[in-house]
Amino acid sequence: MTMIRNAVAATLLAAAGLSIGAFATGTAAAQTAASKPTAATRLIERGRYLVKIAGCNDCHTPGYMMQNGKVPEAQWLTGDTFGWRGPWGTTYPINLRLYMQALTEDEWLKNAATLQARPPMPWYVLRDLTRDDLRAIYRYIRHLGPAGQPAPAWVPPDQEPKPPYATFPAPPK
Repeated sequence: MTMIRNAVAATLLAAAGLSIGAFATGTAAAQTAASKPTAATRLIERGRYLVKIAGCNDCHTPGYMMQNGKVPEAQWLTGDTFGWRGPWGTTYPINLRLYMQALTEDEWLKNAATLQARPPMPWYVLRDLTRDDLRAIYRYIRHLGPAGQPAPAWVPPDQEPKPPYATFPAPPK
């Protein structure tokens, strides 16, 4: 009788062990599948990377340069009230999060290919980005969601802007 009980106990323990092993394997597989990024997630992460290395935050995120890039991501790309003054007047970095909310992806791709902005925005570099990179930037900024307020409007060169602003010298003749 003891031998039968031991055999039954051994069988139950083995079955329990197999069940636990199967559960653990299934859970690990589920975790691996859940942590595997989707194509959409990879595109958003690519956009985040491009925004960061391209210097978009330098102007379009308040305090980013002065804080050595240590601004919470929730505050990224909300535009700035710091002006850039030169012969073109005074420009302000727009709130890209509000800007992108107003565009479809196709409109963004078209705008990026034809954009001509006032300095110091290096608008011409957008034309050198691939369509996939432009899509990634768009999707990342849309992923952040709308936040902040619109930036101040451009100030013509013959008008004094409200501080703070930096002044660029006139180009050499």
